[in-house]
Amino acid sequence: MTPPLTRPAPSVPPARSNRNAKRTAVASGSVILGPVAYELVAQNQLKKGDALSVAQLAGVMGAKHTSLLIPLCHPLALTNVHLDLELDGPAHAVKIRATASTVGPTGVEMEALTAVSVAALTIYDMTKAAAKDIVIGPSLLESKTGGQGGDYHRRDGEDLR
Repeated sequence: MTPPLTRPAPSVPPARSNRNAKRTAVASGSVILGPVAYELVAQNQLKKGDALSVAQLAGVMGAKHTSLLIPLCHPLALTNVHLDLELDGPAHAVKIRATASTVGPTGVEMEALTAVSVAALTIYDMTKAAAKDIVIGPSLLESKTGGQGGDYHRRDGEDLR
């Protein structure tokens, strides 16, 4: 018989002990569509509509609902969420970049990453009828500022492993 698991119960660590600070995080990701789906997005010819506009809105909504999607993630009062979606013709891809900001006791990395992920999934959903070999990712934290952990800025070409 397998012994019972003895892992500690999950809990949300208190954020109150951290100082309120302006915090900003930038995350990025991509969706590789392939030539057929890419052309439909670029020409705004998808049956479901304008994938870039819908994905941008979905990313903002995702950031605002991060604490409902990610267990143990603190709910935050975001002061800004901005998404940029850019077509990359040679790669047949959509590049996504999200910036999230707040003033508070905990960081916004999860909100920026969730915005990128939800935007990418929205593009997938809107283009899946045109292509089955769509690739999402990688998604990654580009930078974060503010807070006790200090600032972080990913170096160009930094290994993603």
